[in-house]
Amino acid sequence: MKFRSRWLGVASASALVAASLVTGAMGAQASTPSTGPALTYQPSHAGGTVKLLASSAGGTLDPQVNYTLQYWQLYQATYDGLVSFRKVSGKASFDIVPDLAVALPKVTNGGKTYTFVLRKGIKFSNGQTVTVKDVQASFQRLFKVANPNAGSWYAGIVGASACLAKPATCTLTGGVVVNPSKNIVTINLTAPDAEFLDQLAVPFGSILPASTPGHDMGTTPIPGTGAYMFKSDNPNTKLVMVRNPYFKVWNAAAQPQGYPKEIDEIFSNTVESEVTMVENGQANWMFDPIPSDRLAELSNKYASQLHVNTLTSTWYIAMNVNIAPFNNLLAREAVNYAFDKNAAVKLYGGTKLASPTCQILPPGFPGYQPFCAFQKGTGSTYSGPDLAKAKALVKKSGTAGMSVGVVAQTDTVDLALGQYLQSVLNSIGYKATLKPLSPNIQFNYIQNTNNKVQISETQWYQDYPAASDFLKILLSCSQFHPGSDNSINISGFCNKSLDAQMNQAETLMLTNPTKGNALWAQIDKQIMTKYAPWVPEFNPKLIDFISKGTGNYQFSKQFYMLVDQLWVK
Repeated sequence: MKFRSRWLGVASASALVAASLVTGAMGAQASTPSTGPALTYQPSHAGGTVKLLASSAGGTLDPQVNYTLQYWQLYQATYDGLVSFRKVSGKASFDIVPDLAVALPKVTNGGKTYTFVLRKGIKFSNGQTVTVKDVQASFQRLFKVANPNAGSWYAGIVGASACLAKPATCTLTGGVVVNPSKNIVTINLTAPDAEFLDQLAVPFGSILPASTPGHDMGTTPIPGTGAYMFKSDNPNTKLVMVRNPYFKVWNAAAQPQGYPKEIDEIFSNTVESEVTMVENGQANWMFDPIPSDRLAELSNKYASQLHVNTLTSTWYIAMNVNIAPFNNLLAREAVNYAFDKNAAVKLYGGTKLASPTCQILPPGFPGYQPFCAFQKGTGSTYSGPDLAKAKALVKKSGTAGMSVGVVAQTDTVDLALGQYLQSVLNSIGYKATLKPLSPNIQFNYIQNTNNKVQISETQWYQDYPAASDFLKILLSCSQFHPGSDNSINISGFCNKSLDAQMNQAETLMLTNPTKGNALWAQIDKQIMTKYAPWVPEFNPKLIDFISKGTGNYQFSKQFYMLVDQLWVK
C-alpha cells in the first residue's frame, strides 16, 4: 500500500547523528490463532485527552473508502469487522482473531464457504444493536461506494461480478447469506482464498449500520462498535474522538478498552511547530515525519521519547521492461550492479533509519529468505556496488549513450534519491535527466504507460502480511494495465510462467503455508536474479516521537502505534 504522506521526507544524510535512537524489534509471521496475548488494562491510567498532530487531514472519514495509514490507525479504536488483527505489540499483531464474530469461521466447501456466528448484544455507538443484516449490508455497501479494492480483494465473493457491473444495485446474492434466527453469516467465494481473513480484518471490512448511505460519507461520522466514536471532523482544524457509551469489551485481543477520555487529531500546524509542541508537552505525538534538521536535537535531548520500528516496506527503483533501454535484461542488471544501496540508505537518514536490501520481500515477512544477486562480493548480505561490471554490461547490451528520464518526487528524500540515480546512470554510460514531480501526481504518473516512464523512484508498504501483497500485486500480469493511472505493476513485468507459480503458491497457502511461503521465496529470487525488473534499495524504519509523560507506547506491526492505548493520566 502507498501510505505516502506518512513517510516522505523522513530524513537526510545529516540524520546520521541519530545513533542513539531506540530501535523497536520487528518480525513477521502470518497466522490465525484465536487465543494468545491481549493487552492488560490498567484503569488507574484511564482519562485525559490525547492530542495528536498532523499537518493535514487524512481525507474522507468513511472506513470503507479511506486508504491512508493516518486514519487506519484511528479506525482500530472505532470500527470492527467479523475478524481483526490482534491489538498488541510485536509479531503477534499480525495474528487474526475473532472480533464481532464469536470465533474464527468454520471453513467448508473446499475453502469456499466461511460460516461466522455473530456475537449477541453488541451495539453501535448510536445505540442500535448489531445484527446479521448490518453485516450483509456492509458488504453490499463496499461495492456501492465504489471502493477500488472491491474489484480485487472482494471480487471473489459470489455475486461480486454483478455488483462491479452495477454497484448501486449490489445485493451479493448467494455471496453473503444471513440467518437472523441463528445469528449466522455465511460468505461464499467463487474460489478458495488464503488471504480472505486478512482482507476482512482491514478497515474496509468494517461492519456499519445497514442504514448507512451507499456513498462516501466524507466528514460525516458513521456509527461504529469500537471503544471510541468520531464526534466531529473539521479537516481545517481538528478531528475529535470520544468514548463510545455503548462499548463493552467482548474480546480484548480484538478491541481492547482504551485509556483516554478523548482523542483529538489537530491539523494545520507546520511540521517544525509539531516537533516543538511535542517537545513542550503541548501534544502527545506527531503523525508527520520529523524534519532531518531536528533529529540530532531529538536524539540528544529526547532519546527516551523516540521509538524506531522497522517497517514491512521496500523502497525500490522500477525499470520499464517494455521500452528502451530497460527492455534489455543486461541494461537492467547493469543498473542493479551500479546502484549503491548503502548510499541510498545514507540519503534516507543512515543505518538507524533504513537497511539496504537486494530483494522484493522485506525482512521478517512471510516468504522472506535473504539473497543478494547484484553486488561486488558474494553472499546474502549486500557488500557494495560493482561499477566496472555495470559499465561492461551497458556496453555489451548495446544501450550505451541512450537518453534516460528519471522520474522522482519533489520531496527531499525522493528528490535526493532521484539525483543520485541520475548520477549513477550517467556514470555507466547513459545520458540521464531528472524529471521531478509533485507527490500528488507522481505515483499515478509512473503507472501510466502513456507517459513512457523509463525508470522511477517509488516504494510499497504492506496491506497485510502475505507475500502476494508484494509479489503478485506489484509484479504479476494481472496488475499491469496499459494506459491506466492504476497499473500498480510499474515495471510492466509480465511472465506467465511466474504467474502460474504465484497461483500455485496461493493455493499452497490454503493447505500448507510452509510450502507456500517457500515457493513465494523462490519466486522472489527468480524475479530478481533472472529478470531484474527492479533495483531494490532499502527497507525503512519509522520514528514515533511522543511527549514526556506519555506512556504505554504500543506498536502494532499491522497498524503501527495504537493511539487509544496511550496513557496521559
